[in-house]
Amino acid sequence: MSQAETAGPAAPPVRIGRRPQTAAGFLALFRNELHLTFRRMRTKVLLGILAVLPILIGVVVKLNTDSPHEGGGGVNFIAQTTQNGLFLVFTALAVALPVFLPMTVGVVAGDSVAGEAATGTLRYLLVAPAGRTRLLAAKFTAGLVFCLAATAAVAAAALATGAALFPLGEVTLISGDTIGFGDALLRAVLVAGVVAASLAGLVAIGLFVSTLTGSGIAAMAATVGLVITVQILDAFPQLDAVRPFLFTHYWLSFADLLRQPMYWDGVWKDLGLQAAYVAVFGAAAWSRFASRDISA
Repeated sequence: MSQAETAGPAAPPVRIGRRPQTAAGFLALFRNELHLTFRRMRTKVLLGILAVLPILIGVVVKLNTDSPHEGGGGVNFIAQTTQNGLFLVFTALAVALPVFLPMTVGVVAGDSVAGEAATGTLRYLLVAPAGRTRLLAAKFTAGLVFCLAATAAVAAAALATGAALFPLGEVTLISGDTIGFGDALLRAVLVAGVVAASLAGLVAIGLFVSTLTGSGIAAMAATVGLVITVQILDAFPQLDAVRPFLFTHYWLSFADLLRQPMYWDGVWKDLGLQAAYVAVFGAAAWSRFASRDISA
């Protein structure tokens, strides 16, 4: 009898246990990404600027209200703010969403991969082995958390400023109906959540752009430039056939949640469009990142 026969069946190879550790590995990467994102001075400055924006808006509206030269017209949200400080939350989000919020999100998302590639830390992360898919998923999830943090910074500063400068109480919605302050506060939280979710497509786009270059500055500039370009295109009525597919088109649909009853059609279109952009550009980012040669 041969030695192989007497030894019996070969023992199965010992697995390192990557699959059981997938969730733990992802959470570790996710915590690391959050730490990297929010400890940077650039991120703190961006959040600070977002928090100052509602204060400036509130002060300007207050001065204009107290001025003997009040102008008629204006944005409906701003007119409502003088009657109830809670409306400063909606006013600030309406002002920040087209420009300030996407610019800050574009900077963070665009730098997520390219910034680490430029400093050389990306190569060491992939040697770990962290797994490129998990690393990319952790960066995307951290980007979503930043969207929530950025939106919360605007909303919280607006609520505090509105309470300090204007009266609070029952809120008259843009549909003319009146609801209690508690109900209106819940709607403010809902609106902030919708606004944060509306930036998910931009996070995926920025992540994809970030996988195309090793320069963090180039990735940030390209992502922010793309936001500005799409906003300009969305302003042309001649492009009506294309505009509903632009990721910025339904951003301000959250105003329909300030009606009684709430009108959800525009919001669902916005969230569905963001999900489509996440799927397309998330897949493109994964395809690019999975095959990318990280040698620097």
